[in-house]
Amino acid sequence: MTPVPSSEVATRAQPAPGAQSEELLLVVVSGSARGKRVKLGVRLTVGKAPDNDLVLSDDTVSRHHCELERTPLGIIVRDLGSTNHTRVGTTAVREAVIESGSMIVVGNVELVLRGEPNRTKVLPSESTSFGEALGTSLSMRQIFGVLERIAPTDACVLLEGETGTGKDVLARSIHQISTRKDQPFVVVDCRAVSYNLIESELFGHERGAFTGAAAARQGAFELAGRGTVFLDEVGELPLDVQPKLVRVLESGEFRRMAGNKPLHAEARIVAATKRNLKEEVERGKFREDLYFRLSVVPITVPPLRTRREDVPALVDQFLALARKRDPTASAISLTRETVTALAAHDWPGNVRELRNVLDRAIYIAAAAGEREIRPVDLPVSSGSMGVTPPPGGSAYPAFDSEKSYREIRSDFESEFEHRYVAWLLDRHGGNISAAAREAKMDRKHLYDLARKRGLRGDR
Repeated sequence: MTPVPSSEVATRAQPAPGAQSEELLLVVVSGSARGKRVKLGVRLTVGKAPDNDLVLSDDTVSRHHCELERTPLGIIVRDLGSTNHTRVGTTAVREAVIESGSMIVVGNVELVLRGEPNRTKVLPSESTSFGEALGTSLSMRQIFGVLERIAPTDACVLLEGETGTGKDVLARSIHQISTRKDQPFVVVDCRAVSYNLIESELFGHERGAFTGAAAARQGAFELAGRGTVFLDEVGELPLDVQPKLVRVLESGEFRRMAGNKPLHAEARIVAATKRNLKEEVERGKFREDLYFRLSVVPITVPPLRTRREDVPALVDQFLALARKRDPTASAISLTRETVTALAAHDWPGNVRELRNVLDRAIYIAAAAGEREIRPVDLPVSSGSMGVTPPPGGSAYPAFDSEKSYREIRSDFESEFEHRYVAWLLDRHGGNISAAAREAKMDRKHLYDLARKRGLRGDR
């Protein structure tokens, strides 16, 4: 959060009238006063002295530590000359404009400013992990706080978020911390199973149910028993199969394909999707009744670029896993500059991309007998790291005074198209269909672009 010098306050543009009409709460999320809430009026003071609006007894808090003031500009937080500073996020400030959802750190005590209508009753977890999932950021600890309460129950959980954010890891962690942990955890990847076989994958089939069904087969719900069925990329589930899943959730019963005997479904369902299912419902591509039954507990997993403070912990975890997997990597470490470069990268592929980049760098370093991984050793297509350039060229075309605006724009568009298609196909191993689904592009159009740019992919 950028500090706001007092000399600038009077020159800032005024927001629309009524922009500050929302009721706000300051919530303590760590320390001995965890859970305490104070409403923010015009001004609110925080400190150890009893005359403050929010009194904190923590030794790291000064007697009069900071104050929050509601102004037409927004909410201004001011440090009152404290010993251990006031921070917004990780930045120490003397004065800064903040908004609802901001985290304020007073000494060692974390506070969150929340809008009254949207406040959550579940505080962020004090733990930086949930099962196999790691996250020191407030956004991840908020998710952990909810899942710690929900995991032991039978409630359906819907995990939404970009590809590679760790939804599968959270799903497995929910199962591991639940009362069903000793039962099977069955994964159904709804995008990987062909259209004709998805119903069999979920509910099983009897012999002769379709061409090639030479024997009866159990589906995911039978195999899971009283365990957990994880429906990965549930947004890809065909519309004509969705009503059958609704019936399972409503009645707890299902039948195998071509079967007459009703079977009882006792498994818990955890679903994940990279799609916005609310939008899919509005577009008529996902059933509203199924959405409401799956999203009893909806969780949106944030992309890695919005929680860069999680990168060092993730790097340590992946490095430890690599050392355990390959003893030759036990002496390999990352320089401080390398970790900083990793944290600065946008990671369009999120945590999965980070892990793949680290694994590749570790294998190369181990094979070469290197002990340190430096920024130049990272196989990342990012100019911000000064490493391997993206496919299609090391840089965008230079401006040329001999060319017209239209010609230069055409050059840039051509270069962008080549690099984007190459990046997209690389993410999906050259699979045109999968790449087109992610880009929300017509498959034939993507195939034509790939051919036009001299790129190859499976048609």
